Amino acid sequence: MKQVLIINGPNLNWLGRRDHKQYGQETWQEIFQVLANYADTNHTALADFQSNHEGDIIDKLQETDCDCVIINAGAYTHYSYAIRDAIAMLTIPVIEVHMSNIYQREEFRKKSVLAPVCVGQITGFKSTSYLLALQAGIELLKSNK
Repeated sequence: MKQVLIINGPNLNWLGRRDHKQYGQETWQEIFQVLANYADTNHTALADFQSNHEGDIIDKLQETDCDCVIINAGAYTHYSYAIRDAIAMLTIPVIEVHMSNIYQREEFRKKSVLAPVCVGQITGFKSTSYLLALQAGIELLKSNK
């Protein structure tokens, strides 16, 4: 069975309490349940990890044995070359995801240092961004048999 890992960065543990306009009202547990159901239907194992610490995210990327990673690195998206380098070293597909549309926000959020080393980026669909990324990841894994 293929496995997808979702990594969430800083402040995403506050989903459901954060700015509802940007992130919706759902908690991560509610979002993850929808994703887990979809993954199960598609014979895919799903795991998640969240940290507010850059080094923990890098460690998780380096130790992963999954087949695909979906990452919402939060603010690290815009300046963490260390996370970028960890992604670049992986030989599995990595999909960047954002709940808010980073291109409609502050100027500093419009640049992703991660995007060039990811297979794709999904942004702006609140919790559905994760589902779209999971769908894409599963399709990538199917096509790379």
